[in-house]
Amino acid sequence: MDKKLVRAKAISAELMPIAGIKVDGDQPWDIQIHNDEIYTRVLRDASLGLGESYMDGWWDCERLDIFIEKLSRARLYDQIKQNKKLLFDIIIQYLLNFQTKDKSITSVESHYDIGNDLYELMLDASMAYTCGYWKTATSLEQSQHDKMDLICRKLQLQPGMRVLDAGCGFGCMARFAAKNYGVEVVAVNISKEQIAFAKTNCKGLPVTIRFQDYRDVNEKFDRIIALGIMEHVGHKNYAGFMKTMHGCLKDDGMLLVHTVGSHFPAVGGDPWVHKYIFPNAMLPSIKQLAGASEKFFVIEDWHNFGADYDKTLMEWHANLKKNWHLLKDRYDERFYRMWEYYLLSFAGSFRARDLQLWQIVLSKGGVQGGYIAPR
Repeated sequence: MDKKLVRAKAISAELMPIAGIKVDGDQPWDIQIHNDEIYTRVLRDASLGLGESYMDGWWDCERLDIFIEKLSRARLYDQIKQNKKLLFDIIIQYLLNFQTKDKSITSVESHYDIGNDLYELMLDASMAYTCGYWKTATSLEQSQHDKMDLICRKLQLQPGMRVLDAGCGFGCMARFAAKNYGVEVVAVNISKEQIAFAKTNCKGLPVTIRFQDYRDVNEKFDRIIALGIMEHVGHKNYAGFMKTMHGCLKDDGMLLVHTVGSHFPAVGGDPWVHKYIFPNAMLPSIKQLAGASEKFFVIEDWHNFGADYDKTLMEWHANLKKNWHLLKDRYDERFYRMWEYYLLSFAGSFRARDLQLWQIVLSKGGVQGGYIAPR
């Protein structure tokens, strides 16, 4: 047997029990190995190697979400040294700005423009592609309704207000706010597929959908919603984002940021996620967001309901699995395994509380008399 393989197997035999995982075991979270080369691949490439080997069919797991949860809780990735190329890629992400206007469009095209058919069968009817709010909800549809209503209540929307939806996705938030709270919405996005859907989704409502980068918005609004955009802004642009949003708000205005967050200041994304799912995306930390906003805003409220993203992702995966027969003529088996790994690995990471979901309410000059946050 190859010496590298022997060493890799020995390291695996030492680490896996720490997470309570067995190779070819009989528990749902145990990993079933089909190709022994996985040992050297994961030892060399860590998270990239684990994800790619799953895509290639080298291993399976009945409950991939629990498998990832256990890996995350045991922090096994921290005990595997990244190879020099992966470390170099992370350093490059730190030094360069991968979220310029041109690069942002390229990143969006590789994920959000792959085809609305996938999202229509995976998401709920509103086409909300961010975390639902499961405080009292018992279905995906209700969780998304409750999330959007919570945002509107946190921003204290009133009829006649003018609202900016920065990075509007498929238009569900703009539609909800205009229909239920009587506001006028300007929604900007750089995904052609999402814009096309959003225009139909918001037809007949006081909603204007624009193909426009948030950096090019230069007009005044009563409120701003930044729902799922901060993950694509990049650490070099956080302060610029806050400055732009500050300039777009009236003096008594408020901004709500809804974003996935990390425990630690990040300068680059996870190598597998960066390569296959969200190119050039990175998760902000509390320190990064607070530091970027302190010159421009008063932070009125910081709400963490990251555990709800676990439930949301599991619902999306269930929909994908149920409807895959309608998609497999367009997407191959490797794509399915990639998308499955994406949804379930993120679910496991949120369940392990490795990832967070924050809603942050910021006011331009401080809410007079104080701000009371709804929950």
